[in-house]
Amino acid sequence: MYTNSETEQQVAEFLLQIKAIKLQPNNPFTWASGWKSPIYCDNRVTLSYPPIRTYIRQKLSSAIQEAFGSVGCIAGVATAGIPQGALVAQELGLPFIYVRAKAKEHGRGNLIEGEIAPGQRVVVIEDLISTGKSSLQAVDALREAGYTVAGLAAIFSYGFDVAEENFKNAKCPYFTLSNYDALIKYAEEKQYITSADTEILRKWRLQPSTWGQ
Repeated sequence: MYTNSETEQQVAEFLLQIKAIKLQPNNPFTWASGWKSPIYCDNRVTLSYPPIRTYIRQKLSSAIQEAFGSVGCIAGVATAGIPQGALVAQELGLPFIYVRAKAKEHGRGNLIEGEIAPGQRVVVIEDLISTGKSSLQAVDALREAGYTVAGLAAIFSYGFDVAEENFKNAKCPYFTLSNYDALIKYAEEKQYITSADTEILRKWRLQPSTWGQ
């Protein structure tokens, strides 16, 4: 699967520079899941910085072609994957659709918004992969609708073992432009964090669901 260490480091640098990723080992965040975490990632922030937005769009687009070959459509995962996916679809000159977290409760009750021919080969776009659960719900929805999912691409991954297992079980290949290991390496080299902070961050990644309890 696609990997590029130069891109991993550059994306990590961008995310830290614009505070799309914040590291607070000694003042942890609380995720919606209830997990305590020394890191918070909001890749929506990249959309506010045109040069960074362009870099991510171009790297995702070229990496999709390298990893998955010819595809017929790009699908974004609501909500953060929608703008990223639309940008990639525009770059590649492809149709764009998106997958809701749940079907609309009015109108046509759509779960998938947009129209493409059945059987199309689709690449799914996410902004972030944690456990992979929400991403794979979108993959399942597309498959059930009759589309062939070539794989999934995202900006960043925490690199949890559970995510790797979930994608493997779903038989869905995926890649991310950057990841937790690349981020921590860059953050320590550039003194965003101390060596003691690094140890905390590495321990969290081993048992994120119970860390800090």
